[in-house]
Amino acid sequence: MKREPELITVSSKGQVVIPQALRHEIGITPKTKLLAYGEKDTIVLKKIKVPPMEIGLDKIFKRIDARSKHYSKMTVKEIQKEIDAYRREKRISNRTV
Repeated sequence: MKREPELITVSSKGQVVIPQALRHEIGITPKTKLLAYGEKDTIVLKKIKVPPMEIGLDKIFKRIDARSKHYSKMTVKEIQKEIDAYRREKRISNRTV
């Protein structure tokens, strides 16, 4: 369904209100995550799904457990390195959504 464009105004804090009809149509509710892309005078918002944090933690712990079976216990520094690597992977995969 093609919509007529709606005029919105940027607040003094740089905020904009997405028109209610668009929010309902796209399913944007409070706490919905949006990616913002900008180029020259164009801004595009894209709704994304972020998995619950528990899912990510389970994957991290599984990787740590698998590594610890083959090697000695991991140091705090090694655990942080695994967490950082996982976060990098998620950032890259979210960019391709």
